[in-house]
Amino acid sequence: MRRLTKKRALTLVKELDAFPKVPESYVESTASGGTVSLIAFTLMAVLAFLEFFVYRNTWMRYEYEVDKDFSSKLRINVDITVAMRCQYIGADVLDLAETMVASDGLKYEPVNFELSPEQRLWHITLLHIQERLRVEHALQDLLFKTAMKGPPPAQHQREDGPSSLRACRIHGHMYVNKVAGNFHVTVGKSIPHPRGHAHLAALVSHDTYNFSHRIDHLSFGEVIPGLINPLDGTEKVSAESNHMFQYFITIVPTKLNTYKVSAETNQYSVTEQERVINHAAGSHGVSGIFMKYDISSLMVKVTEQHMPLWQFLVRLCGIIGGIFSTTGMLHGMVGFLIDVFCCRFQMGIYRHVKTAPLNEDDTSKTLIPTENAAQ
Repeated sequence: MRRLTKKRALTLVKELDAFPKVPESYVESTASGGTVSLIAFTLMAVLAFLEFFVYRNTWMRYEYEVDKDFSSKLRINVDITVAMRCQYIGADVLDLAETMVASDGLKYEPVNFELSPEQRLWHITLLHIQERLRVEHALQDLLFKTAMKGPPPAQHQREDGPSSLRACRIHGHMYVNKVAGNFHVTVGKSIPHPRGHAHLAALVSHDTYNFSHRIDHLSFGEVIPGLINPLDGTEKVSAESNHMFQYFITIVPTKLNTYKVSAETNQYSVTEQERVINHAAGSHGVSGIFMKYDISSLMVKVTEQHMPLWQFLVRLCGIIGGIFSTTGMLHGMVGFLIDVFCCRFQMGIYRHVKTAPLNEDDTSKTLIPTENAAQ
């Protein structure tokens, strides 16, 4: 009974076979079929190879949500060089609540405003990258992927004599309230004041004013080497002593999560304006560099994503099965058309031979046996 049950089960399984085997005696191999198979296998290999590169590639996904973090501090990272001596200028932050933030985290370093040939080459390269970023927005995704978390690269010291140190490099970081504010560099050191703050500018001669500057780096939040900010590499040279430079910055909180780095930082967009201070002509104001920033209420989440393995296998099976089925169908259709053409061609030749008139020699040759038969 058990043997009969096994035989019935095996018979039932054989009847469900959707891939019946054809005996080899019924299979005919042709040169055209081998050529089509070779082309199909080559095409499968090429497309599978390209699909593997697509599987290895990643892309950035952008999501937007409301920023609910309003109690934390905002870090400002500054590296700016001003064409004035360090004792003549001061930098600080005044936020929207009229709170002056101490600039203890900033360092004043006497330097030469002119760059060395190597530094000038790097500066020109950075400006070219900034131009391409304005045109090719996809380059920002590449910067996100290649960003590395760690200390920023060390800057080269400028080998200048003491007499040539006529500029001041202000660099470092500050922590401010997460509200709109104004970071500025102007004449005189800042001092606290009951109504805000003030700068001791009365002791500085107007002949020494020169707010030509170069912004090597300006960012908000955690410093991520490899990311280029909109103001990095900006250089402004003024021929007038009383000049006001204004930068209006909109900060967008950003959560970056890639396979190399996971950090909370900020991106920003900027518009700029500059004008000469001339009270006689009605252009009032204070000479200096003013960076007025505001913080967006939306947060951007940037996540690096990768194609799942199951999706890669499904796409690979689709490529192989699709090419195999398509080439088999095309080969069958081409073979059928060739057979039909050859058959019609042979029938045309047969009809032409059958309906062609006989000449006199052929008629005499066919009549002689008939006369002999009559005798």
